[in-house]
Amino acid sequence: MGGGVRYIDVAERRARLALRHRLAGRARAGTPEEVADALVALHGTDPATVYLAVGARLADPAVTVGETERALYEDRNLVRMHGMRHTVFVFPIALTAVVHASTGLAVAARERASLLKHMATAGAPDAAWLKDVEESTLAALARRGQATAAELAQDEPRLREQFVYAAGKSYEGTHTVSTRLLRVLGVEGKVVRGRPLGSWTSSRFRWAVAPEHAELDTAGAQAKLLGRWLTACGPATEADLKWWTGWRVTEVRRALSAAGAEAVSLDGDTGYVAAGDAGPVPAPGEPWAALLPGLDPTAMGWQQRDWYLAPQLRPRLFDGSGNVGPTVWWNGRVVGGWAQRPDGEIVWRLLDEDGVGRDARAAIDSEAQRLAAWLGTTRITPRFRTPLERELSKD
Repeated sequence: MGGGVRYIDVAERRARLALRHRLAGRARAGTPEEVADALVALHGTDPATVYLAVGARLADPAVTVGETERALYEDRNLVRMHGMRHTVFVFPIALTAVVHASTGLAVAARERASLLKHMATAGAPDAAWLKDVEESTLAALARRGQATAAELAQDEPRLREQFVYAAGKSYEGTHTVSTRLLRVLGVEGKVVRGRPLGSWTSSRFRWAVAPEHAELDTAGAQAKLLGRWLTACGPATEADLKWWTGWRVTEVRRALSAAGAEAVSLDGDTGYVAAGDAGPVPAPGEPWAALLPGLDPTAMGWQQRDWYLAPQLRPRLFDGSGNVGPTVWWNGRVVGGWAQRPDGEIVWRLLDEDGVGRDARAAIDSEAQRLAAWLGTTRITPRFRTPLERELSKD
């Protein structure tokens, strides 16, 4: 590209990743809030991912569980809620209004319409009935503070009512009002997930009333979210942005313009950075290694990943739906994967040995020991299993 547009090479992209994603040694964070703020969002589909992603970036990983629970459930500085691509994430509380307006409203409208359609097809009660149940459920949740669906059904028995979904189809099933309604309320930003029923690895959550937030206009919220994400992940292509946000191309382009994003030249493509962020960044200093969990926001941050993940590694590191498993990083690129065995040992394997010498192996092994130390007796099984992770966990 000409016209004074700056070229950003792969080395600089990896340097930005190392520093802004808090992975290089000197860039590590002091609190989970700092990690979430740096990354914009932590994948929350697998509960363990949140803690593992935080622990990989803390200067003192020994505080990972206690400090993350404090941030999530005591101070409520971090909120687990639906976000981009209809996926559950953990966001800094300051972004909840932005995420809701930029991505949640459109999804919420579709979810409520779908629920009402399925109920009508099954001969279940109508929208007025559902609205009454909703208001009663939210009032019960406000009284309890946090509650499971079963506990809420004690206060509002209509939540136990069932209706048949897709009658006569091969995928016919029975839905309970509580399951579908709480999901709708979640994407509408009225409820969020609270404390899990078990340990921090549990996927069974209580519900809580969502924190109050301002109602923002969609276009303004999209520009703000995109600007924040480019600060963390820029440069990124238009395809990256469309994939990460789940927006239409027209929405991405409008947000790029509104946010004042700057175009840069990448290898064979056009990228974008946040306003004023096109200048060079310093190298991270010392070489660095990291063991990141499945669905980590760095590994999943871009749709076009060749600059940090060689295509030939993907079949071993991703499942059939495109979910990344646990990865081993060396100086800004994925070089292998890791797993935890039943006895708690952290094992790893290189898939790309180019440039990974003795010092690199020692650094990776140090990260494995660091991870094992703070996990202690906790055992982790990723929700989305990948070929290499399955293989390593059984060796």
